[in-house]
Amino acid sequence: MNKIILGILLLSSTLFSLEWTKDLDTAFALAKKEQKDVMVLVEGENCRWCKKFKHRTLTDESVEKRLEKFIVVKVMREDDAAMSVLPPVEGVPTVFFMTEEKAVIKEILGYRNIRKFTDCIDSVENRTNYNCNQ
Repeated sequence: MNKIILGILLLSSTLFSLEWTKDLDTAFALAKKEQKDVMVLVEGENCRWCKKFKHRTLTDESVEKRLEKFIVVKVMREDDAAMSVLPPVEGVPTVFFMTEEKAVIKEILGYRNIRKFTDCIDSVENRTNYNCNQ
């Protein structure tokens, strides 16, 4: 019985897991090809809030489903090449929603729970002025 439950959990996690890109150039090229916006997650190597955000918010089934509309990419703050392409990062985690031309649509600094993050996604999709950093 436990094996069946574990199998269902593993299967459901693979069905809803996003395909994360680790290279900004690839992400923006794919965004142009697919005519999608890009979500960039900037995280730090020893950042506990980054881990909390990834494990509590970004793995939520409803959030993953919403993020399928974007090209999603993770970069490390310690990666100088990636940081040279992005706007200045005040802290981690930072999420940039960007156009395929690398223009920032919305910047989110810090941890967000599921509800607040989906409100931010709504704001990006509808191009409204919702303040994600309050």
